[in-house]
Amino acid sequence: MLKKIAVIGAVLTATLLTGCASVPMASPEQDAKAKTFAVATDKANIYLYRNEAMGGAVKMDVVLDGKAIGQTTAKTYIVMEVAPGKHVITSKAENEVMQEVIAQAGKNYFIWKEVKMGVMYARNKLNLVDEATGRAGVAECSLIEGAR
Repeated sequence: MLKKIAVIGAVLTATLLTGCASVPMASPEQDAKAKTFAVATDKANIYLYRNEAMGGAVKMDVVLDGKAIGQTTAKTYIVMEVAPGKHVITSKAENEVMQEVIAQAGKNYFIWKEVKMGVMYARNKLNLVDEATGRAGVAECSLIEGAR
């Protein structure tokens, strides 16, 4: 009986960690435009991407400077156009993590949302990555609607 419960628990956990959740997605045209990585000369772009399938059934809230801006799921990204200066990105899953970015005008910044196994559901970690790594990660993902 205990073995059967353990197997059922493992299957449910695997489903939660690799399943698929849904969030409103941008059009293919908006996604393609965001992937040009164009940035206004007086602004900066912060791309937050989640290019892993693990934890796909878990939506993770994204907050920019205290304001909720959307949720990520597996293989999605958000692009945030910001004024130069200090910005704090918060991601909420089983845990809550923050990443500070000191943005300079005309630049792109990339944050990889790393998904890890948690106790009840997925946990996350934010990693500021270099531009080449970030562009490659964003290329694997689809843009979330209205995140800009």
